[in-house]
Amino acid sequence: MLDVLHGLFNHPGLRKLFLRLRYVLALVLLAAVARYARPEWLPPAFLVSLFGEGIQLWSFASLVKNEQLTARGPYVLVRNPMYLGRFFLILGVVLLLANVYVTAAYVVLYYFYMVNRVGREERRLEALLGEPYREYRRRVNRFWPTFSRLADPGLRFFRRDVLIRNNGHWNLAAMLAAYGALYGYLQYLR
Repeated sequence: MLDVLHGLFNHPGLRKLFLRLRYVLALVLLAAVARYARPEWLPPAFLVSLFGEGIQLWSFASLVKNEQLTARGPYVLVRNPMYLGRFFLILGVVLLLANVYVTAAYVVLYYFYMVNRVGREERRLEALLGEPYREYRRRVNRFWPTFSRLADPGLRFFRRDVLIRNNGHWNLAAMLAAYGALYGYLQYLR
């Protein structure tokens, strides 16, 4: 059963289809959430998403893709902070449904997404960056933050120009627009 699930998350055709449809799927998900959202959950859900967005922005402001090993900013604590941030960003939206079963299903699906996506990415990075990346993997945990590294001066790294180059500002704008639309819709229903 697990092999089948991992196979689905690694199937090149399904990944390509999802990539093409991701914006449409996001809008459909947002519409479904708006229809069934519990208005009283909007403030805590927004805070959870904002926490995730903060991690993502910090990651965007630290990452130089495919050119060098990024071991600064949140990458000092964890090898995959962007996926961790995305987990909390989407979790906030899912919490609006106030349904433990939907939340549990999201956690399980995201786990399979993250483990498989990161596995593919780590193989690519090892081939691209070699020994420095292998050493980084030995020092920093994959998903769970390495809190013993909190004193590392590289942790405070945040560059606005890197954030903009990685389109992090559009990520923030999309999150705020989505919550603005949800808020407006929920106010309209009152």
